[in-house]
Parts: sequence; C-alpha cells; structure tokens
Amino acid sequence: MISFQPTEDQKLMVESVAQFARTTLRPKIRDFEKARELPEAVRRTAHELGLGLVALPESVSGAGLGLTTAVLLEEELAWGDPSAPFALGGPGAFGLAVVELGTEEQAQKALAPFAADGAHARFGAVAWGERKPNVERAGLSTTATKKGDDWQLDGAKAYVVNADRAEHFVVFAQVDPGAGWRGVGAFLVDRGAPGLTVTERATTLGLDAASFGGLELSGVVVPASARLAGGADFDAALVRFFAKNALLVAARGVGLSRAAFEVTREYVDGRKAFGKPIGHFQAVAFTVADRAMDVDASRGLVWRAAAAWDAFARGEGSERDALLLTAQAIAFGHEAAMRCGDDGVQLHGGAGFMRDYPVEKLMRDAKQLGLCGMTAEHADQLAAAVTLGAPIDPGLVLPTPETQSAFV
Repeated sequence: MISFQPTEDQKLMVESVAQFARTTLRPKIRDFEKARELPEAVRRTAHELGLGLVALPESVSGAGLGLTTAVLLEEELAWGDPSAPFALGGPGAFGLAVVELGTEEQAQKALAPFAADGAHARFGAVAWGERKPNVERAGLSTTATKKGDDWQLDGAKAYVVNADRAEHFVVFAQVDPGAGWRGVGAFLVDRGAPGLTVTERATTLGLDAASFGGLELSGVVVPASARLAGGADFDAALVRFFAKNALLVAARGVGLSRAAFEVTREYVDGRKAFGKPIGHFQAVAFTVADRAMDVDASRGLVWRAAAAWDAFARGEGSERDALLLTAQAIAFGHEAAMRCGDDGVQLHGGAGFMRDYPVEKLMRDAKQLGLCGMTAEHADQLAAAVTLGAPIDPGLVLPTPETQSAFV
C-alpha cells in the first residue's frame, strides 16, 4: 500500500521549498515574466536547497531521494511560479536522460559538474524535438553517421529547454534510417563542439522565465564514448526517460492547478454581486468545487506514479505498472491544469484577462506546460498500450513531429 503521508524529512524539505516559493517566487512572478529570466540570487538559493539533484542517484552525485520527494518539491516550486522549475539551474531533463540511457560511468562523468561549488548557474538540456516531420521516412531528421570510431551529427533540433543556457546536451539523432523510431540514438554533446550553433531564443505563449530555443548541427563529431546506448533495450530506456521527465512536469502542473484554484477561490469569495459573494452562487460554487477535486486528484495520481517508480527501483512492482500509473497522471494532470487555469480566468470575469491578476498567466503557462514532454494524447496512447498488453511503440507514445511538437 502507498502511504500518502510524507515522511518527516519530506515534510521539512517541502516546507523549506514552500517558504522559498512564498517569499521569493510568488511575489516576483510578474518581474520574472517581464525579465524572461530568474535572477542569479534565486538560482543560488535553489542550488543551496539541493533542488536540482533530488531525484538522481547518489552514485552519480545526486541526492538519491527518489521521484516521490522530487514531485513534492516540484509542486511547491510551480505553485510559486510555473516557469521557475524550468529556469532554475541544474541538470534538469539532461540528468534523467543520462541516468536512464547511459552507463554509470557516463552518468558520473556527465553529472559531477552539477554538484560542484558554483553550479547554480550550470544548465543541461535535452535536444529531442524537431520542427517538421521527415517526409521520406519515419524517425528523426537529424542524423548520426558513423565515421571511423566517431559519430557525425547533422540536422536541426527545436523546442529545447534552456538551449541558450546549457553547457551540455543530450542530442537525439537517427542512427538507423531504415528502423524508423526504433532507430534513434542519443549522444552527449558539449556546447563548444565545432559545428554546433545555438539558435535564437523563441518567444512563447507562457513560462516566460524559462527559455526555449534550438540547435543546428553541421558536421558535429563526437567520440563513440559519447553515445548513450540505453543498456540492453534502448527503446525501453527511452520510454522510461520520457515518462519520468513528464511525471515531473505533471507535478509542476499540480502546483499550477493549486495556485490557479487558490487565486480563484479568493477572488470569488471577495467579489460580491446581488448582495453576496459570487462564490455563493451555485454555478460558480460547483465550478470551484470541481477544480478543487482536480487539484487533489491530479496530486494523488502523481504521487502514486512516483511511488511506483521508487518501488520499482527497490526491486518491487513492475515497470509496466509504473508506466501505466505515470501515463494516467500525465494525461489527467495536464488537462486538470488547463481546466484550473481556464476556469480561473472565466470566474474572474473581465478581470481575468487583465494582468492585474496572475490567473491569466497561469492559464497561458498551463497550455504551454501541457506541451513540455509527453502530452496528454501521448500519455493516453501509452496507457492504452499498457492496459491492453500491446507493444509499446516509441513512434506512438513519444512526442514526434508527426503528432505533436514538444519541449523537453
């Protein structure tokens, strides 16, 4: 059975991060949005709290606290500002990718710099997405070609979180053109590699303090040791990476949902019409009650999925069970966040689309957050495959240009 009561250590950590969110993030949410950046002092404080390394194993310089602790903390950060977890320094998705796809030796070497002094300004990034589908074959347009003992990467990647900030990348490219989505490989690439160009930062719908950009690769050569082979089954490792990363994003959706709900509840309780708060009218009250259920339900699903992964890491339970619970948490959580943001704007009335209130930002953030990693539609596909006992096809469950552009 899963305990929904955090441990004493988890409670202390959650309260520390909640205080950081209350005092540092939430009061400055519009300043961060306008600056499209988090100040270095904010990143330094987050690094001192150890936020970037929570879910990574101790063997690779992480805190080894597991996904359950990580999702608790991600929720608090996103409650303060949904863009903050994307914009804080640390390995981010890069760390998860290296752990899932690489050997322990590769992970130790790649992640050691993120635990060093002064690492609050250090970023990693994952380059998966591409703007257009390959019309000639299934798979990625970016290619990896064997050149002696090395690999040569050519192509363009898009929707890369922190592309302009990152020093280290995991770049996905097509290794076997004839194998479609089962012929994808992953490579470690440093920012200074000859032939690598970071493209201009994009202007996005929401999550303004985060940064989304792209990479151009023209004859980028990396050694064979830079390839992350994914152990015995690269496709399975790739799905695990996307699932775990998307679960962390879903936890941020819980924090966003909670923030939108709380702001809306306060507004409808204070705004009066016909002699009473508008929250006392049945239509408004029922909507608020439904969104409260969304917050609690999405949180429970995220916790359950994270606990399943932690149990699997201890040798308990199955990977397919963890994938099913994760898919359910992602699909429901993204849609719940959008409902909380959308209904929050609706219940604010004319004030909802004015920037005097944060709810319009939360709605925009919710829409963009739903594209960050595995989307609700891809999670539905994954849940269906696991439920029906069907093979898990990377071309169906992972974000691809044919189905949905995604930020990772």
